[in-house]
Amino acid sequence: MHIMTGKDAASGGLRERKKRATRAALATAAVRLAAEHGADQVTVEAISAAAGVSVRTFFNYFDSRDDAFVVVDADASQRVRQAFLAAPPELPPLEALREALAAELREAERQHELWSLHARVLRSAPHLLVRNLGAQMADESGLAEAIARRIRAGDDPDDDAVASGGGTADPEAVPHRDQPDTAGARPGSHPETAPPEGDADRAAPGLYPRLLAAVAGTAVRVSVQHWCERPDELSFADVFREVFDLLAAGLPAPAR
Repeated sequence: MHIMTGKDAASGGLRERKKRATRAALATAAVRLAAEHGADQVTVEAISAAAGVSVRTFFNYFDSRDDAFVVVDADASQRVRQAFLAAPPELPPLEALREALAAELREAERQHELWSLHARVLRSAPHLLVRNLGAQMADESGLAEAIARRIRAGDDPDDDAVASGGGTADPEAVPHRDQPDTAGARPGSHPETAPPEGDADRAAPGLYPRLLAAVAGTAVRVSVQHWCERPDELSFADVFREVFDLLAAGLPAPAR
């Protein structure tokens, strides 16, 4: 779910909004340059210049040039997980996840051009496509963990306190790049998907959390692809809603 949305600029303090704006400018510049010249022909210096920042600033946000092509919005998955865990407990998991994703994608239609360029860049560079798949799998794993936590929350008061923000530690918290990475994640990986401290002995997510996380990721991808092919015919919100309505109904065969 590496998608840039307009939600970034509307949340957080001034310093955080500036950091998000800088990251977005770098990612946008990288995608546009790669679509025009080819990813292999684009340098960190060119991306930095197009975004109006220094090369040193670039490496405050991305570990490598290729990360700028792939990780368009590194915080999107964390925001989805947090919104999902904060959803009213009476909502079924599928509905809670749909609402969390819908909120993240609310301004999706403004990003049509960028999404199309991003898809073109990935298709033209197999190594970036593989890298993007790895990032999606990491996001999916983190989402499955969040789904499992929400399911456990009804039976475990401690989990319920953490999920609602009342715990003493937030396993969803992600260290900033200028802070030590206490999660032990590898450089260039997604530290927010590493097991939270103290949770290493927990069982892996069960079948349902894994399946729902995978289905949700596929639903977003199919919604984006379907809408990008016919943006003048349908709104993204309508496509997204129909995809999840079909899932909730058990994917009935369409009427002939």
